[in-house]
Amino acid sequence: MTAYRTRSVSPSAASTAPLLQRSSIDTAAESLTDLEGDEADMQAAAAAAGIRLSGRPDAARLLNNVEEGVGSDPASFSSFKRKTSSRRTSGMGTPTGSSSSSAQRFLGGLAASWRSSSSRSSHTRDGSSFMPTSPGVYHGPSNANKIDEYDPSSLEWAMEGTGRRVVYDDFTTIDWIHDFSKERVRIRNLQNLRGVRGTLRKAYDACQAWILVFIVGAITGWLAAYIDVASEWASDLKEGYCKEGFYLNRKFCCWHVEANEECTEWATWSMTFNAQSGAAMWGAEYFMFTVFGTAFALASAVLVKVYAPYAAGSGIPEVKTILGGFVIRKFLGGWTLLIKCIGLCLSVASGLSLGKEGPLVHVACCVGNIFPRIFDKYAKNEAKKREILSASSAAGVSVAFGAPIGGVLFSLEEVSYYFPYKTMWRSFFCAMVAAISLQLVNPFRTGKLVLFAVEYKRAWHGFELPFFVLLGILGGLYGSFFIRMNIRVAAYRKSSWLRHWVIAEVGVVAILTALLSFAHPFLRVSTVELVANLFKECIDNETDFYGLCSDHENALASVVKYLFLAAGIKIFFTIFTFGIRVPAGIFIPSMAVGACVGRALGIGMQLWQMAYPNMWMFSSCKPHEQCVTPGTYAMVGAAAALGGVTRMTVSLTVIMFELTGALTYILPIMLTVMVSKWVGDALGKASIYDALIELNGYPFLDAKEEYTYSTTVGSVMTRVEDLEVICGSGCTLEALSELVQTTGFKGYPVVAGLDGMVLVGYAGSAELRYAIDQAHQNRCPPTTLCIFTDLQQDTEDPFLDFRPWTDQTPMTISPKFPMELVMELFKKMGLRYVLVVQDGRLVGIVTKKDLLRHVSWKRGDENEDVGGVGWNRVVG
Repeated sequence: MTAYRTRSVSPSAASTAPLLQRSSIDTAAESLTDLEGDEADMQAAAAAAGIRLSGRPDAARLLNNVEEGVGSDPASFSSFKRKTSSRRTSGMGTPTGSSSSSAQRFLGGLAASWRSSSSRSSHTRDGSSFMPTSPGVYHGPSNANKIDEYDPSSLEWAMEGTGRRVVYDDFTTIDWIHDFSKERVRIRNLQNLRGVRGTLRKAYDACQAWILVFIVGAITGWLAAYIDVASEWASDLKEGYCKEGFYLNRKFCCWHVEANEECTEWATWSMTFNAQSGAAMWGAEYFMFTVFGTAFALASAVLVKVYAPYAAGSGIPEVKTILGGFVIRKFLGGWTLLIKCIGLCLSVASGLSLGKEGPLVHVACCVGNIFPRIFDKYAKNEAKKREILSASSAAGVSVAFGAPIGGVLFSLEEVSYYFPYKTMWRSFFCAMVAAISLQLVNPFRTGKLVLFAVEYKRAWHGFELPFFVLLGILGGLYGSFFIRMNIRVAAYRKSSWLRHWVIAEVGVVAILTALLSFAHPFLRVSTVELVANLFKECIDNETDFYGLCSDHENALASVVKYLFLAAGIKIFFTIFTFGIRVPAGIFIPSMAVGACVGRALGIGMQLWQMAYPNMWMFSSCKPHEQCVTPGTYAMVGAAAALGGVTRMTVSLTVIMFELTGALTYILPIMLTVMVSKWVGDALGKASIYDALIELNGYPFLDAKEEYTYSTTVGSVMTRVEDLEVICGSGCTLEALSELVQTTGFKGYPVVAGLDGMVLVGYAGSAELRYAIDQAHQNRCPPTTLCIFTDLQQDTEDPFLDFRPWTDQTPMTISPKFPMELVMELFKKMGLRYVLVVQDGRLVGIVTKKDLLRHVSWKRGDENEDVGGVGWNRVVG
């Protein structure tokens, strides 16, 4: 016998959802034992697919329209109560009348919406083979006891029971349990392969992750290198150009010239305009500095607005949310990667108060999102893909600071939501490859991975510890102040007329920044170059950077004033710059602020020690030698400011250690970072990234946050009286379609009946919408019966089997369950919802949005609308 089937349009090739339960197949087969030959096979297949043929003469024609399906992937970790029944619907009636032949042709394949690209051979009852049928629909013998081969896809669906899924919509949360189950089923099927082919398949499967992280690390390192080169060249272009080659920046143009000698190959704009007087030279350079800076900023803003709006900002809040399971389409796409790289070069070169280190994490994650598409196990599994994204974020920090170990810790501490042991090793390998590829390109021709890497030859002294603590306090205060002010500006920008003039806003900020920066010697150079000079010891400086290493006390006192003024201007512009629609990071501006204050404090300590060398506090200093190193204060101050803004601790300490290479400064950095975090947390626990996540309304539950309120689920849940539920015993297609269209929920509990409200499962609105659309395309009558549970009695009327689209193993808890444990369930298992039952009856539901609203309310937050991106009651 040959089983015929037709293809259906699949919403995604990424799903491999099963169709049938084993029990329904066996029941169907046993009920047809009196039939013979092909008729028995057709009847068994039709019954398994949810069709009652009832001896109709056109039975073969009905089977002609059974669609293809693919095996299951879903799963659940565990549930406190696993129920097999449920109740209540909103305005759902029972079917009347009979359906037409067009409906009959459609019914058999409604749930089988996924196609299989491979063929399987099946066997008839007597052992003869026939053409392969669609996985998920059992076309076996009439006697279940004589089954020779059972479709593993159908069996897996019966075992897992989490139902089918369509492709995730934009601004929805992935189902971690479903995706982990998909991976478990894939591995189980892979382990069943035998022979040489099976061994090779397993070896190839084991190598895929390492191949991916190698590719991601290498490409990230190369992109970072060329971003460094391009941004440095464009930044130097504001001051002049190279006569020998317009494409050369100042360092490469004057490579052969000693530091104290004049470089004749470099032409300033005052020389180009042939300015003679000092005022004319100053005016020409001022004008070109402002023009180029503004032009670069405007070009970056135009590229972002026209081609890739998601390329704006640092991207770390969104990356953190995506790693937490949220879906933001195109945020990590190819266009975003291209515009992010180009726009980042332009925005950094413009002189705006921003950095490229944070956006490099976004760049790395874009690479980590594009290349996994070559392997199905990552392309078709969102949870697995996030393991590669975690490794990618580590590579981004590795090339940003030249700190591979710090990158791994940053991924673990700051951005990753799910970080298993194997992901740590892959992140380490990816960060290492990224650093090596950056080193091979050697963009600065100094052998250093970053421009502001520095080594200290002097050790610190005990009397300096209180001043390091002072820097930590100042860093915490600055971080808290900056977060509050920047979030206020961002909130105003989102709700005011400024949101319609994003390019004009960038132009105004760029002009003001250029006008003030050129007038200040410390701000005229790029922020990275400023930080590098502030970090250096004076003995290492080939030239004196605007008096930082002067021996005169009066000169040093004036430098301190300039440093404090630079820090104030930097704070002001960073508050307004971080958030405009250009690629922008916050790491380097924060470090610059802290470095300015730290260097000023270090110079003050140096002057104090020089004025009173015999003071008891300086007894550990050797006579006639410099005791205080101002550069170390700048480095510690930079760590304090960055820690106050980002609230990083372990990863920041390791990053600063890898930057300096001085193991002796680990203790001062640790002390300063911890003090900075304590002070910042005392004034507000949210980092700048957490504050932006909350402002944008992303559904993110921070794994580091503790729930300290004594509350039970019953006081938080949405009660059943306020829910729309589906009656599993039967409802019409018209009523089901109206429910999905008129309510904005992401899913609906399925109950056995309206009276008992016994829970059966949960059906997502996306899956229901797709199945209903398929029914309408096949001209299914609106009175057709839709079934979500096993039929209690035989019926002669055709019906639609929605059981494959129903999660029959939802997580359930008691209304007396403590909210502390519910929070842990959502954070550690990645749940989107949990159903509340009592004695098997549905009494309510708790969704991720309910949790976020509840936590916000407990904090006293007046903004109840945490769903700022359009997600509804059930975050799906």
